[in-house]
Amino acid sequence: MAEILIAEDEANIREALADLLESEGYSVRTAADGAVALAEYGKKRPELLLLDVNMPKMNGFDVCREIRKSDARLPIVMLTARVEEIDKVRGLERGATDYVTKPYGMNELLARVAAHLRQASAYAVSAPAETPASEAPATFRFGSHTVDTKRFVLVDGRKHTTPLSEREVQLLRHFVDHPDEVAKRDDLLNLYWGYDYGGVTRTVDQHVAVLRKKLGRDGDHIETVPRIGYRFVK
Repeated sequence: MAEILIAEDEANIREALADLLESEGYSVRTAADGAVALAEYGKKRPELLLLDVNMPKMNGFDVCREIRKSDARLPIVMLTARVEEIDKVRGLERGATDYVTKPYGMNELLARVAAHLRQASAYAVSAPAETPASEAPATFRFGSHTVDTKRFVLVDGRKHTTPLSEREVQLLRHFVDHPDEVAKRDDLLNLYWGYDYGGVTRTVDQHVAVLRKKLGRDGDHIETVPRIGYRFVK
């Protein structure tokens, strides 16, 4: 069964999460602060990280940012009591795969964990073999930017790079492959998150908001279709 690292400074919550996940058959490691979480990640990469935002020594935002410098594919689910949109966007900007707002239902959390692990496993199975170092990395264009799918970065005309998460690369690839088509929020959730939010689709909106910010003027190519989703217009 998959190994999950839980980073949570509140002992009662940390222990409850560990008991819940172990009862589902997962292998669990825990960390009581951000610095320990990063050290545990360095010792052995887990298959998923549950990461609290407010922790001593090193907060969840900084832990996420450090991990994303070298690991774009680890599913990172942030646990936060912060409900303001700007805080959720901040987490996504640093590479979070998903976020869960406290208090959360245990069944919902289990469903999200299972979905992200399925997505990660499916990607590992379907990913092409590594290309020789001498070959150019796979890229595609989005407006005036180049998306490097091997390094998970966005490259502008001045060769300045901006880190991307795996989910952001997937969304950009989807938009480019389906120009002028309306991408429904529910469809994007099912395709790239692997589960249905039951009508609550703000996570797609948050990811698109972060993408637009990273793309600058090219973000205007992603049009909002009111009450439905998004469309890529060349």
